[in-house]
Amino acid sequence: MLLRGGRRAALLLAAAGVTGAGALARRDPDTAVYASASPPLRQALSAAAEGLRSGTRLFSPWLLPPHQGFPILNSFVSASVSPADLSSQGSAGSSDDSRCCPGCLGRNSIAKAASAVGPAVVNISCMQDAHGWRLEESIGSGTIIDPDGTILTCAHVVADFQSTKAVVRGKVSVTLQDGREFEGVVLNADRHSDIAVVKIKSKTPLPAARLGSSSRLQPGDWVVALGCPLSLQNTVTAGIVSCVDRKSSDLGLGGLRREYLQTDCAINQGNSGGPLVNLDGEIIGVNVMKVRNADGLSFAVPIDSVVKIVDNFKRNGRVVRPWLGLKMLDLNPMIISQLKEKSSTFPDVRKGVLVPMVTPGSPAEQAGFRPGDVVVEFGGRPVESIKEIIDIMGDKVGVPFKVLVKRANNVTATLTVIPEEADASR
Repeated sequence: MLLRGGRRAALLLAAAGVTGAGALARRDPDTAVYASASPPLRQALSAAAEGLRSGTRLFSPWLLPPHQGFPILNSFVSASVSPADLSSQGSAGSSDDSRCCPGCLGRNSIAKAASAVGPAVVNISCMQDAHGWRLEESIGSGTIIDPDGTILTCAHVVADFQSTKAVVRGKVSVTLQDGREFEGVVLNADRHSDIAVVKIKSKTPLPAARLGSSSRLQPGDWVVALGCPLSLQNTVTAGIVSCVDRKSSDLGLGGLRREYLQTDCAINQGNSGGPLVNLDGEIIGVNVMKVRNADGLSFAVPIDSVVKIVDNFKRNGRVVRPWLGLKMLDLNPMIISQLKEKSSTFPDVRKGVLVPMVTPGSPAEQAGFRPGDVVVEFGGRPVESIKEIIDIMGDKVGVPFKVLVKRANNVTATLTVIPEEADASR
């Protein structure tokens, strides 16, 4: 049903079509209305005018002939579009995917991102057999990142960990989106990051997904999660990034410090190891876990961290993590202001990393670190975050680093610390 204003406008447009003129003007020059129409539109408007005079309900789609939409609605966009071309602009069309910039959500953005990565997403299952009895089956997802058959997945999908050694769960079966099945070999698995690499062999090149960068993500960015939850292959969910640096300690996870991407994508059992993708169809994370009995709390390992882990696999056969024995805290102006209110002796710094605790017997204690120190330089470079210190150390174990710290009453000290390799059971 048309409102009075809408009915009046339709009559004016219909009048323009009936007269065959290119324009219509009302007598009142202050409120003149002009309308132009192409010949096909004038024909349609003529029919509309007849309908208005006879009281026919124009906007009931079930009254229209089969496969024929109501052309007026699309003709308002461009009167030069012929009725034969209108179907391509309808709600079922897929040609319009206008995006103002990379990362913005267009009409088909999620579908395009999913289709770009989908063929490279695989279902991974591991079965343990003992004397003919099936003991356990582990199901997860993975992504082919190289046409040679290299697959990223989660370590807990393909391996158990006895002390520091990864033990493959059993026969690894890999199923592609197109239905092909392969037997996989676990090349490496890292307990702390929960990242593993599986390899399959194919006589022909395999579909591979592109790796992006997680460093450019920000809260609110759209992301897409793909995988095989509950063995339902080709499952796609979407959401936004909730946090780009969720600490493992925030989640109550012990052990070495890790950071995760937090999203509200729907993740379920079987999604582990599947890709988290940006709107450009690039992998920016590996889905690893969700909070049980909670919706919209899913976590992925950032792809920048995954790339470093894979590089460690290639160079060392394992992930080498330097250990200092420091508990550290990133400083910002608000925290610094609070600390100065509590203690007037707190050093005058604008940035840096606070050391609240030093582990007894650690490399840091041997180097002379004290609780309350503020690290302002590490390895000769200014630092203002724990991540920067970790990046500077890389996988260098047994290599001395010069550290500049500021102490109470603005006392400055230069220390030399030699990292040890982190104990995997620590």
